[in-house]
Formats: sequence, C-alpha cells, structure tokens
Amino acid sequence: MEYKRIISIEDPNFKKLHNLMGEIFPPEEVLEYDLWKEPLEDPGIRVFVAVDGDEVVGATEYRYYENWNIAMTDFTIIGRPGKGIGRFLAVNRMNDLKELAGKNGKEQLYGMFAEIYDPYRVEKYEFGGVKVMDPYVRREVLSHLGYKRLDLEYVHPSWENNGEAVSGLDLGFMPGDESQDTVEASLVVDFLTTYYSVLSNKPKEWLDMIESLRDKETVALLPL
Repeated sequence: MEYKRIISIEDPNFKKLHNLMGEIFPPEEVLEYDLWKEPLEDPGIRVFVAVDGDEVVGATEYRYYENWNIAMTDFTIIGRPGKGIGRFLAVNRMNDLKELAGKNGKEQLYGMFAEIYDPYRVEKYEFGGVKVMDPYVRREVLSHLGYKRLDLEYVHPSWENNGEAVSGLDLGFMPGDESQDTVEASLVVDFLTTYYSVLSNKPKEWLDMIESLRDKETVALLPL
C-alpha cells in the first residue's frame, strides 16, 4: 500500500475517496464534493489515502494546529478488512504529526482530538456494512491508542450546514502525556470554534455547549 496525500478535488483519488465516504458515513457527516476544494488546498488540513493498486482502500484526514501543538483526527476509513489498513494509517499519520511537531520546535504533540461514536447511541449506523468500522470496534481501538473522552454532553453542527445538532458522539482527546486527566476548557473552546468556523449555521445546542465550556477552567478526561 501507498500513503498518498490529496490536495485537490481534481486528483482522481479524491473521487474514489468521496465515494468511499458516502458508502461508510451517514449523510450528515459528509461534506459536499465541491466544498472540499478549499479544505484540500489548506496546508493545515492533511488528507491521505491508502492506495492498493488503483483502489482507495482507506483514508484519514487530520489537522495540525501549530499555535496549540495539537492535532484533530477528522476521520479514519478502513474500507477492507484483513489488510492491516488501520495500523498502516495510524502509523503513517503519527509519523507525519511527529515531523510537524518537530518542525514546530516541540518534542511531542500536546494531544489529539477526535469525535468518537457512542455505540449505545448509534447502533442504527451500519457504516457501509464494513465490520471494522463498527462503532464498538472503533471505540475500543481508539481506547487502545490512548484516547479518553471529555466529560461533557457533546454535540456538533451537521456538516450539511442545516442548523441541526448531531449527537451520539463523544469528544475524545489523546494526551501526549498519558497520565494527564484534564484538558483546559479554553483550549477546547478555541479548538471547536476554529474547527467549525467553516459552518455558518450553528445549532443552539452547540452554542449553549460552548458557553458552558467558557465558564469552566478544565474538563475531565474519562475512560472511553
């Protein structure tokens, strides 16, 4: 397999990736095709695909924020079982992030955010029938990687930009120091408001969550 970055919607692999996202994720989690143009051209957003022959069999999108020395895993797609795609993507992603942190004068990442499905609330999602994408499996894998969940009632704005709040997920954080058991609330606010700035139609539930976070100093990190 090859780990290839996509920086344009004109890349033939992007069409394959977008089709794969449509097969795996529910509609409210998939940004429209044309709206990917600017994100892909943003140097801070890193979209890589696992290419096996001429087929896109997996993908990961993540971001590195220099000013906070944190990353965000937007998504990871494993399109085929039994090929070691998850491990392949995780290793290459972390190697890339370590290099970016090093260039930023840091020895390691402060941490990495991820939105993590709660399997007890999203059992209706079949994720394209790919069992390795099942919420139970994914949650356990992320726990093994070191992710913890933030102690808050989490929602996010729908990527359909229709003003709906999407629930059924936790906001996770994988600290660079595994003994860390809290994260600064101000960092969470700054990150989320920046991350979702592309969406103009924010739901009231999300705005209320942000205001609640502004009143806190820290947020506890709990086991997944």
